[in-house]
Amino acid sequence: MAILDTSTAPKNRSPGSASTKSKPVPLRFRDDPLLWAGWLYAQDGMTQNEIAKTMGISRATVNGYLSEARSRGIVSLTMETSRLSEFMVAQALKERFHLSDCIVIPSGDTGRPLAERLGETGARVLDRLLRPGDTIGISWGQTMIALARGVASRKLADASVIQVTGGSTASVDYTPELCVSRLAMALSARSVNITAPAVVSSPAIRDLLMDEPVLRGQFELARKADKIVFGICSTRPGSTVHLSGIVPIEDCSHPMFQRATAVVAGRFIDAQGVPVRGDLDSRTIGLDLDEISHIKTRIAVAGGAEKVPAILATLRGRYANILITDAATGHDILRAEGVPESIGALGGTRRAQVQGGVPMKTKKLINDPKNIIEEMLDGIIKAHPKHVRQLEESPRSVIAVNGPRKGKVGLVIGGGSGHEPSFVGFVGKGIADACAIGNVFASPPPDPILECTKAVDGGAGVLYMYGNYAGDVMNFDMAAEMAAMEDIEVRTVLSTDDVASAPVDQKEKRRGVAGNFFIFKMAGAAADKMWSIDECERVARKANERTFTVGVALSPCSLPQTRRHNFEIGPDEMEIGMGIHGEPGVAREPLRTADEVTDDILERIFAEMHVEKGSKVAVLVNSLGSTPLMELYVINRRVRERLDRKGVEVHATWVGTYCSSLEMAGMSITLIHLDDELTELLDHPCDCAMFRAG
Repeated sequence: MAILDTSTAPKNRSPGSASTKSKPVPLRFRDDPLLWAGWLYAQDGMTQNEIAKTMGISRATVNGYLSEARSRGIVSLTMETSRLSEFMVAQALKERFHLSDCIVIPSGDTGRPLAERLGETGARVLDRLLRPGDTIGISWGQTMIALARGVASRKLADASVIQVTGGSTASVDYTPELCVSRLAMALSARSVNITAPAVVSSPAIRDLLMDEPVLRGQFELARKADKIVFGICSTRPGSTVHLSGIVPIEDCSHPMFQRATAVVAGRFIDAQGVPVRGDLDSRTIGLDLDEISHIKTRIAVAGGAEKVPAILATLRGRYANILITDAATGHDILRAEGVPESIGALGGTRRAQVQGGVPMKTKKLINDPKNIIEEMLDGIIKAHPKHVRQLEESPRSVIAVNGPRKGKVGLVIGGGSGHEPSFVGFVGKGIADACAIGNVFASPPPDPILECTKAVDGGAGVLYMYGNYAGDVMNFDMAAEMAAMEDIEVRTVLSTDDVASAPVDQKEKRRGVAGNFFIFKMAGAAADKMWSIDECERVARKANERTFTVGVALSPCSLPQTRRHNFEIGPDEMEIGMGIHGEPGVAREPLRTADEVTDDILERIFAEMHVEKGSKVAVLVNSLGSTPLMELYVINRRVRERLDRKGVEVHATWVGTYCSSLEMAGMSITLIHLDDELTELLDHPCDCAMFRAG
């Protein structure tokens, strides 16, 4: 449940006189006692005596470990946050999915492929777990061949390495046969290859082959494997399953394949981890998912944003009990599951704020953090009963009292809590018809999204709109698939207004932030005017393309569950472009005057917006939580000055808190480039809990 970074492992493991009864370092800390001692000291708050008892070493040795950890920057008043972040992600994954262990490696561009780094980490974990006499099953793929190549050469007595799927004649260098033979060679172990293809032409041929004595004996050995290690493959176009030749090309268009989210050792599962049965499955030669689940040690090694849904499906199905992944992937998995505890580690490269050696606790007017979303929603419903209501069977689904109606396109929005009034505050007449609410900084699960969809379906289709975040994309897509099964047409438009979150040639990767205010407003007006779903989708995309936001952060926020700052920023610093969850921005600079900051932000927007004299815009000056109206109006003054000097007309202005990041200090500026159509939609009346227009 931690970072595995052998570059930190000390060459001399005994800075003090270690006890002869020292305990083995837990797998999550690999073989690095400095990391273990640092964790117990900085995160668990143990005294040196308590650490000595836990580790089975002398107090003098503990003192030596901590001394060396301080000198090398692993511990400095508190644990160095880039390590702490990965420990916390791994801990949250372990607890959420009931894993035996979880190892998280750092994310970031190291110049080496992620599959290679994950494979090498998997090799070190496997090295430590192997015992004489073991039978090890291995699947195939780029990560698996990297793992096999990374295992240290040695002779593992009486060991066997066995293929758990049929073979392939593809020309790639990560076929099942190559992965097995490479791992067996490293361990000087017996190599057992399955002498049949992974997929055959008919179920009858599969049954005949599986009944052959040689093949039957090979699979009897595979079922008795002590350990299995496998990659996780996405079914998306361009994934390994398409390139490997394991699945015939003609089967990639099979309905069963289209229903699947992940491939685990040649077997297909849906987004919830349920096996996808069908003709393709009945023609597959290999261990089935039930047989894999009965192997005692099941190590999954996978990472990357494109694999988040597939890894999540595998974890939901309990096919792995040890996971090796990277920090960014782990975060996305947790966020998609609605687990907020990990978000405090998002900073990754920053140190947590400390005072007197103890991480600072923030003050919040809350009760039990576990109930904060339900209590907040109860308060919202009681404050705005004429605007919103909750579904009795799905309290995280908030519906507009006067919005949905027959023949009207339904507009469903949603996202994590902690950004109020976004998203729930934008539900009402003439704007969003429903909102699905997630935990703090975490995507809503598919079920409340689906319930929102059914509640607002008027027979004209439903439009999903939300910010471009991996967890939201995955869960809204799942809800859309479930809605399709109930004959509800769903379209999706992602908001991508955060200019600082990706370069202009990668606009599709940008995040959605305060610009949601304008984008939701336009789409809601189109739906309220009874436009078709084609027209509602078109105008929503148009509004998104013409909306630009840049923000600046002055101080961090803290989650209700942790009450600790999620990053550090100096008293005389600011960060341009920071995300609304604390994602790193584009520049950390000394704090400047309001006009200078405003000019910096506007120049970034003007570089893409290309407004000319006579153009028309609407303006949003938004507080991220703690910045008061006094300062926002100072900012707005400068925004107006700059636009006036350009000869740009300001059609409308909003100043206040519209998309927050809990109590983060800072603000964002959003401009939307209007034309006649968008101006009409902006002026169209709406009435929601947080504001009125028109």
